Amino acid sequence: MFNFILFGPPGSGKGTQSVRVAEKYNLTHISTGDIFRRNIREKTSLGLKVKSIIEKGELVPDELLIEILEDAMDRAEDRHGFVFDGFPRTVQQANDLKAILQKRNEHVSLVLALEVNDDEIIKRLLKRAEVEGRKDDTREVIENRIRVYNNQTQPLIEYYGRNGTFASVNGIGSIDAIFNAICEKIDARN
Repeated sequence: MFNFILFGPPGSGKGTQSVRVAEKYNLTHISTGDIFRRNIREKTSLGLKVKSIIEKGELVPDELLIEILEDAMDRAEDRHGFVFDGFPRTVQQANDLKAILQKRNEHVSLVLALEVNDDEIIKRLLKRAEVEGRKDDTREVIENRIRVYNNQTQPLIEYYGRNGTFASVNGIGSIDAIFNAICEKIDARN
């Protein structure tokens, strides 16, 4: 099993690249953000719980995330591993994921961060707001999401760096160039 975590600030291209990685390496793509947005659209009980949290740019409580993550993993069929898109976002979530994987006799194979500066993130997300009409892409929310990322997610670099599973890639450039750089890192570990 190859279990791959892709993280980076909001708007760094995690979703786009995660889907491509999942397709190329026959992995199951799990995006907690996609799960939440789908549930919000469908007005499920989960969607109602997380809507206001997401619209403020805050993080969903860990216990809810873990429940959703385990459910998504249990539903996966014919998998060679997982691509975790935007999860974990905190050291506690990384510990929770480690415990989930250990129960399955698996581990995290590679953690990759897409590095994109704040100005580029703001530009991308404001453009996405125009194109997709995303309510969580206002300047104020974007700046809060960047702060949340820097405060809570950046420590994951140290966490995964200690056990040698961390690498990074420049997240600015063409989608194909970034994807090729990601694949080089995966192929070196596989």
